[in-house]
Amino acid sequence: MTTAPPAGSSPAAPPRASTPLFAPSPTSSARPEAPPLPSVRRTPLAVSGLLAAALTAYVWSAHGAKPGVLLLLGLGLGVALFHSRFGFTSAWRQLVAVGNGTGLRAHALLLGTTATLFALVIGTETGLFGSQPAPSAGPIGVGLFAGSALFAIGMQLGGACASGTLFAVGSGQTSIVLTLGGFVAGATLAAWQFDLWKDLPAWEPVVLSEHIGWFGSWAVTIAALLLVVLVSRRIQARRNPPPLGAVPSARRAVARAVRGSWPLAVGALALALLGAGVLLVSGGAWGVTSAFSLWGSELVGALGGHPENWTWWQRPGNAEMLAGPVLADKTSLTDIGIMIGAAVAASLGGTWALHRGIPWRTAVAAVLGGVLMGIGARLAGGCNIGAYLAGIASGSLSGWLWGAFALAGTWVGLRLRPLFGLGNPKPGDGVC
Repeated sequence: MTTAPPAGSSPAAPPRASTPLFAPSPTSSARPEAPPLPSVRRTPLAVSGLLAAALTAYVWSAHGAKPGVLLLLGLGLGVALFHSRFGFTSAWRQLVAVGNGTGLRAHALLLGTTATLFALVIGTETGLFGSQPAPSAGPIGVGLFAGSALFAIGMQLGGACASGTLFAVGSGQTSIVLTLGGFVAGATLAAWQFDLWKDLPAWEPVVLSEHIGWFGSWAVTIAALLLVVLVSRRIQARRNPPPLGAVPSARRAVARAVRGSWPLAVGALALALLGAGVLLVSGGAWGVTSAFSLWGSELVGALGGHPENWTWWQRPGNAEMLAGPVLADKTSLTDIGIMIGAAVAASLGGTWALHRGIPWRTAVAAVLGGVLMGIGARLAGGCNIGAYLAGIASGSLSGWLWGAFALAGTWVGLRLRPLFGLGNPKPGDGVC
């Protein structure tokens, strides 16, 4: 027997279905199908391929096998970054603006895989070429908090993070060349004025492995990353954002492996393996922005300045970097490799092209964003790669705090973007 509802009342709404744990996170519509790839860009491919081969041969012969291998790892990083379009700037923008956590979950996969490999390499003290692998950890203080937030504001204005700037320049995005120029200028300015900020209040680095061992550090990191995944899925289920846009892609598996595009998960795994390779070969984690300070300081020296007298370049390790050849510097080699590798990948994918006619407000935002990222990276002790990725993978509290303050900076950056004619994703968009 059933009882009719009282007059004037409406039937109860059905309970909201929960998203199964391993089901795809919901979006407001299906992701559009990827368009086919254009034809291979043969001239850029020939130029970038010859440049990669010639530079590798020169570095190997002039500076030895270790720098040569680092350049090769950089080339691989460039291919993986471009083919997967693996970004940090867009991932945080999509999360904060509309609640799409797809990119953040790809970060979690990259971070978890890198943390696993770091624990194995550093925990067993395994290194190549006589290197002694060590974790990346930074002090906890005002510089970290302000620098990471400033970096995030800059990347939303500049249109790319540290790694994204390099692979975008390699793929021919002219506006990001302006971002790179600002990045180098900001990092050099911060190095020059190191005395102004070197004594900001800070506590000693906190590295979990020093307290609970490498297995304990790894377990805590993986548990925290799983929590990030679950929270991002909950946010996405509640906000029901637009899907990510599709990029041109080959149809067959072999062609897709060579020409792109790759799923974000494949990119995350490839980047983790290559990043662990950098640690094995050099003893230090993959980084990006220390090279920008070096390049800018070398330019200052070439113009008659004396960067060797700056306090920044008199610190242990930095003096040797400035005195040595740029093509023997670990970070410079991987940075240059990323740009060339991305050029190869973009040419194979048929998408390499110089972008012309940059609006003046976009150009201003690119330069300003680059300057803010350069200063922020120096204050925070690194960027989204050297401080965020390497820090979390090393079990360092500084990496988690970098990410938290960068999310706050992203919120600020999104509110500044319209001042420069830059758009943000909206819930009603077809894609984000």
